[in-house]
Amino acid sequence: MTQRPAHEIRIGRITATIWRNASDSGTFFNVNLARVYKDGEEWKRTQSLGRDDLLLAAKVADQAHTWICEQAQATESNA
Repeated sequence: MTQRPAHEIRIGRITATIWRNASDSGTFFNVNLARVYKDGEEWKRTQSLGRDDLLLAAKVADQAHTWICEQAQATESNA
């Protein structure tokens, strides 16, 4: 059984894939930032970012942070 991401955010070529994890202390999230690119006919991902990718990466990371905070707030509201 393959785990699916909890959420994904994409702006241009930059993506943030958010993974939900459970622990004895509760739920926590991890985020993978990547740049997508096409190599021939195949789409690939890399964590290597160039100068022109950095501002988009910051925006995507900010949106990922906001999404995670909203999830935590919703969890606290339901408790």
